[in-house]
Amino acid sequence: MEIAVKKLADDRRIDKTHSHPNWTMIREYPLSRQLLSMSRVWNSPDHQHHIIAAKGAPEAIADLCHLPKDKMAVLNEAIQTLAAKGLRLLGVASAKFKGSELPEIQHDFEFEFAGLLGYADPVREGISESIDACYSAGIQVIMITGDYPITASNIGKSIGLRNPEQVITGPELAKMSAAELKERIKTVSVFARVVPEQKMQIVDAIKANNQIVAMTGDGVNDAPALKSAHIGIAMGKRGTDVAREASALVLLDDNFSSIVTAIRLGRRIFDNLCKAMDYIIAVHIPLAGLALVPILLGFDEILYPTHIVFLELIIDPACSVVLEAELEDPDVMERPPRDLNKHMVGLSNLLAAFFQGVSILGTSLATYYFALTRFGRTTEQSNACAFAVLILGNIGLIMANRSKTLWYGQVLLRPNKPMLIVFFIVIISLFSVLYIPFMSKLFHFSDGETLPFITDICMIF
Repeated sequence: MEIAVKKLADDRRIDKTHSHPNWTMIREYPLSRQLLSMSRVWNSPDHQHHIIAAKGAPEAIADLCHLPKDKMAVLNEAIQTLAAKGLRLLGVASAKFKGSELPEIQHDFEFEFAGLLGYADPVREGISESIDACYSAGIQVIMITGDYPITASNIGKSIGLRNPEQVITGPELAKMSAAELKERIKTVSVFARVVPEQKMQIVDAIKANNQIVAMTGDGVNDAPALKSAHIGIAMGKRGTDVAREASALVLLDDNFSSIVTAIRLGRRIFDNLCKAMDYIIAVHIPLAGLALVPILLGFDEILYPTHIVFLELIIDPACSVVLEAELEDPDVMERPPRDLNKHMVGLSNLLAAFFQGVSILGTSLATYYFALTRFGRTTEQSNACAFAVLILGNIGLIMANRSKTLWYGQVLLRPNKPMLIVFFIVIISLFSVLYIPFMSKLFHFSDGETLPFITDICMIF
């Protein structure tokens, strides 16, 4: 803020006699919960007296200056006018002190009120849209500021916060019980005139409602709240080292919209992990079934080690590349946050995966049985047919698990370059092991003279 004042003075070419680069600061009275103002004591070059400059909340500065009622009325009117324009207000005052021993508190100086400073803090482009996206995603947005309540309310209204006219101030917060705050915080989106210590109190109240809290901050005083939140987010440009150390994430561009983008990406990653888990469960059911069922029923082996190796060369890329590259579903930012107790693989996912896996297992076994008994194919050729169905079923599993909300036709139109590459390699490899004699014999699909035909599968179905 001092930088902004200095820049204003330079731009407006204010009289240089008011600039004192040769003065030395000898003490600072910091902002406190009891008094929302700070003062700095400067030593004048003649060492005859000290100059004290104070800035802070207008009502705190008025208190330091002991303004009479008539001047307080004028000041309050000016505050209301400027705050209604969305300006951030600071009161400023000055004092002189000739003693050698500086007092312990700011009230012991005889301050003279100098005026008000109004700071315009323009809303960044895209903030309103980002807040709308948060509300659509079931995310509550709360603004915590040290600004004047009217200023905070107007800023909240301009960026699209819900219930911006409901403001809880720091003094009101100090009188609230934990239970009352826990209830009020469900509907209140603006906290004004809040001292740093109260930020942690707000974070704890949200956590008490069993909600995940992401807290942003940039100052040393924000560190406790950043540490207490589930996800502390420090500002990368203007944030202090202490704030960055206390945080889980550092926002490089200091832009709220980047947080919303990160939420979208996080939901996409979680969804894709769930899709991969569903796929990996489903695909191993036919693998295990084709290996065990023939043995239990007294048939010849259907799957051999080479088949398993071939299948794993499909399964691993499908999990680590294809499903990872899948785009987010259109409704990813229109769902409420998931339950904290929800598992990545729930009962419904297990049942769906089991049904998918059993379907492919049944189809593969039926293919083997009909090829062997009704079409008179050899064991090797029947194995080839069952294996081809298993591979095609694997491709179908990948497609089925690409989205939980879109129907199959929509999924086909979604771009996924790694999937196309994997599918191309799989199809080429499948035809190679079916129709190249050396490969077919290696996979136990042929005795070297007769080769299986993919048309057998079409005839069976």
